[in-house]
Amino acid sequence: MLPPSVLSHLNRASEVPLHLQVYEGLREAILEGTLKPALKLPSTRAMAGHLGVSRNTVLLAFEQLLLEGYLESRVGDGTYVTHTLPDTSLQKVEVKPISEGVQPRLSGRARKLLEVQVTQYLSQPEYRAFRSGMPALKDFPFEEWRKLHARHWKNPPVQLLSYGDPRGHFPLRQAISEYLNASRGVRCTPDQVLITSGSQQGLELAARLLLDEGDSLWMEDPGYLGARAAFQASGLNLCPIPIDQEGMQVQHGARHHPHARMVYVTPSHQYPLGITLSLTRRLELLKWARESGAWILEDDYNSEYRYEGRPLNALQGLDQDGRVIYVGTFSKVLLPSIRIGYLVLPEHLMDLFVHARSLVDRMPPGITQAVLAEFMENGGFERHVRKMRLLYADRQALFLKMAALHFPDWLPFQPSPAGMHLVSHLDSPFSDQALVEEARKVGVTVRALSPSYLQGARQGLLFGYTGFPEDESMLAAHDLGRVLRSL
Repeated sequence: MLPPSVLSHLNRASEVPLHLQVYEGLREAILEGTLKPALKLPSTRAMAGHLGVSRNTVLLAFEQLLLEGYLESRVGDGTYVTHTLPDTSLQKVEVKPISEGVQPRLSGRARKLLEVQVTQYLSQPEYRAFRSGMPALKDFPFEEWRKLHARHWKNPPVQLLSYGDPRGHFPLRQAISEYLNASRGVRCTPDQVLITSGSQQGLELAARLLLDEGDSLWMEDPGYLGARAAFQASGLNLCPIPIDQEGMQVQHGARHHPHARMVYVTPSHQYPLGITLSLTRRLELLKWARESGAWILEDDYNSEYRYEGRPLNALQGLDQDGRVIYVGTFSKVLLPSIRIGYLVLPEHLMDLFVHARSLVDRMPPGITQAVLAEFMENGGFERHVRKMRLLYADRQALFLKMAALHFPDWLPFQPSPAGMHLVSHLDSPFSDQALVEEARKVGVTVRALSPSYLQGARQGLLFGYTGFPEDESMLAAHDLGRVLRSL
């Protein structure tokens, strides 16, 4: 008969069928070594009587174990545990901490990736006030989007279901080109637009294709952690360029890091400080790039949201030498989950980037591209942007009122003419990262400013105000204010 511990766990109240419970119990006993190789098992009739189940239950379990090779049947002699397990890698072993076991052999690139901080939100992916970079998800035009999706899925053309153009769906590239020409002052044709899986993929491609490990790159300081992560993972030497009221200090970079091969810049609305790169600095940067042969990576991440006057034209529109690569995304303006971004490339780089993009994930999803293309063509995109611009302006004003009412004086705010978040610089003795943890304890999400610096970190907090309705924001401000005042 079987050892007492085998199949002692049968649960007749479970939703798992009894024959699967018998199968799992016997399989586990074989893998653990409780049932030794070449051991003869009781007959199905005897085992059924012992377990108090039907013989068919045991037969079904035996059949599966025989099929998978855990048991073997000997004609006229009965059923035995196989003398060699079918997959010895399945045998249960003691799980040791990684420090006690065999260390995995990683590539140098993998080790760099493990050292890189991609975002402060990987460990807290929740959607709650005051997380920055979040659009108003509940105000997305779901009904219009649903109808477009339903129509495209009803009878989709074969080219949207097959392997598509790695450059992206042509109508979408055309719609993006027309939109950028009209609203951002970007000079491009559809043949210069490459669809990516969000802006992060575009940043990674540019770093990997245009620079070698050890090359220098100017990085705004403070700057965007996601871009920094892509550059660090590629083994680049990041050169921190300070920010003043006119944006990146180009002359500082030219003086201290003259041999850099690329510049990463957010000229329309510097991340995270919200400063606009002045025209003088833009011309200085383009002149330096032309003379040094460097590339400029222009991240125009949320330029649509300017609440005073017309959105400023892109740096790319001033470029006469094909040195600027323009990066855009729909994550901030529509939904992060759409995962569609784009690059506008000088024509001579297009084939290279298309080839590399094909090796990464072949192509972006066809139907989603087609839906977005029509959404832009029929005016839905611009209607949504106008609506959100008004909504976000109101939400910024509301946030400033709530901050004045609930937050202590050592957490000051100033209105911003653009963007989706506000920054408060701290002159208090508190650590911004410690305050982030205190906020988390009461269910509020804020971002620390200091990790955005490469050197000379300044303490501060980033508050996103665009993604959350009034009642949620008011409750979060009240709870956070109570904690901050107690400190």
